[in-house]
Amino acid sequence: MPNIAFVNGRWSAISAAKVSVEDRGFQFGDGIYELIRTYGGRVFHIQEHLSRLQASAKEIEIVLPYTAAQLEKIILLGCRKSGYADTKVYIQVTRGAAPRLHSYPKKVKPTVVMTFREFEPLSMKLREQGVAVLTTPDIRWARCNVKSLNLLPNVMAREQALRSGAFEAIFIRDGKVTEGAGSNLFAVLGKKIVTPPAGPFILSGITREVVLQIGKENGLEMIERDLKLSQLYSADELFLTGTTVEVLPVVQLDGRPIGAGRPGEKTAFLYRAFQEQIASM
Repeated sequence: MPNIAFVNGRWSAISAAKVSVEDRGFQFGDGIYELIRTYGGRVFHIQEHLSRLQASAKEIEIVLPYTAAQLEKIILLGCRKSGYADTKVYIQVTRGAAPRLHSYPKKVKPTVVMTFREFEPLSMKLREQGVAVLTTPDIRWARCNVKSLNLLPNVMAREQALRSGAFEAIFIRDGKVTEGAGSNLFAVLGKKIVTPPAGPFILSGITREVVLQIGKENGLEMIERDLKLSQLYSADELFLTGTTVEVLPVVQLDGRPIGAGRPGEKTAFLYRAFQEQIASM
């Protein structure tokens, strides 16, 4: 089963895919992206992902060369071509290729790249044991709600975490929690399950939104509000959400145990409810 790519209307093996050295995604990080996955050949919340792609494009004034319906057809075709039951679909749209100038070029056609690879889920052992995370200053720009290609702070934070033996890095801005380098964060504080509010300092994940809805439908008190770092240390439970991690328990923060130091009941409940929703897709 091949790992394949779509580049401006052309299909190929990923190893044969090419873009211009003058592409502004390469030169400036001038572009946006989405990461979508499938479960048993069924695409997870494709409309929500495409809506967010369109919103990001609008924010940085890129006119997408395909409609949402056309993008959906390409994604479904790519999933069929690759043949995987569980596929990781990466979409990248840049402003296009042009001589290197900071200002927006005139009459340039956006570059659209999609790659289709087999999705490799996290091990159940990791879910059963939970993961460690660390905190780091949030040095990113003030438009984190745009899913842009400018991920160097995220890359550096994740590397810091891995070198310290942690799974993820959690960003802290002005004493407040924002999100993980590649995930969103929830804290269980008594009966309340709290996550930082949507806004310019977080990228509200599709899985985050799904988990918020699942919790509310099951009578849990799901709250979007500011979280202080001190509240994380005293939380009963912490968990991450995201396309690749789904609902993942956190049992250690900056070397300190969270709650009882093992995955908590509310996290486990939300993970089971998330899996039930997937099964009903």
